[in-house]
Order: sequence, then C-alpha cells, then structure tokens
Amino acid sequence: MADQAATMKANLEKNTGHNIEWWIKHLKKQKLEKHGEMIKFLKSEHGLGHGFANLIAHELRGSAAAHAEPDDLVEAQYAGKESLRPIYDQLIKAVKAFGKDVEIAPKKTGVSLRRSKQFALIEPKTKTRVDVGINLKGHEGSDRLKPAKGMCTHKVGITEAGEVDKELIAWLREAFDAS
Repeated sequence: MADQAATMKANLEKNTGHNIEWWIKHLKKQKLEKHGEMIKFLKSEHGLGHGFANLIAHELRGSAAAHAEPDDLVEAQYAGKESLRPIYDQLIKAVKAFGKDVEIAPKKTGVSLRRSKQFALIEPKTKTRVDVGINLKGHEGSDRLKPAKGMCTHKVGITEAGEVDKELIAWLREAFDAS
C-alpha cells in the first residue's frame, strides 16, 4: 500500500516539478470544500490527470482512500459479493485491450474507466448484479442499454460473466473512442 502511494507521489513531483506538500498547500489557498471541486480545479487550471488530482484532494482531506491500494478498493467492493467478481475481471480484461491509455481508477463504491474523461463505471450494486454505466451521448438505448442519470448516460445490469459479450464490449468501445 505504501509503495504505490510513494510511487505516485514521486511521479507527481517528477511530472509536475512540485511535491505533494506543495500541491496541498496550493490547493488549500483555493478554499474549495468539495472533493469534486478540488479535482476540477487541479485538472482545469493545472492540467493534472484525474489520478494525480484525486490523490492531492484525498491527501488534503486526510482521506484513507488516498492510501488505499486499488486492489484493496476492488476487494472491498466485492466483499460478500464474490460471485460477481468474474464479471468485473472480464470487463477489465476487455477494456484493457482498447489501448494503453485506458485508466482504471478504483474508488470506494465502483471503478471508473477513463481516457481523457470517464467513459464508463463498474459498480457492484447488489449481491446479484453489477451495473455498468456507459457514456454514450446521443444513443437511444435499448431494452438492455437503459438510459441513466448521473455521470453516465446509460447503464447495463449484469448478473453473470457470460453477459460480458460482444454487444456490451462494443458499447464500451464506442464510449472509449468518444472520450
């Protein structure tokens, strides 16, 4: 856990010329209260990627999520829902094939799939269903691809790994290409 955080902090300094302490001090001056506002500021005003912006915001707020390993976050999401983990694993395998610029960003309740912006979200919703949110603006949807509100325009509910099929992967690819 500490190794990954240390690596990310070292890469932050290497890529930006400023260490985590500098970024926290700079961000404090903005007097932003919400996590999302902090991330938006760091990305829009400083061109940081989501991962670095998220790390800085979590560090400023003293959040445990800043120190959690991505694998730990995913394990926690599927605790008590282990039968759903193969769905997640198949989705990640399919999305990684899109290219090296896919960012897989585990959070507390789901895993954000990003390129230059979020194109999908994987969330274990119940003990029997994983929801895959997909950003497909302008897409009508279907019986399977349902319109959604929030960060994603559509969602697909999945109850078994066999439902990670060509159709779903094509929708994810379309969203990836548009991001």
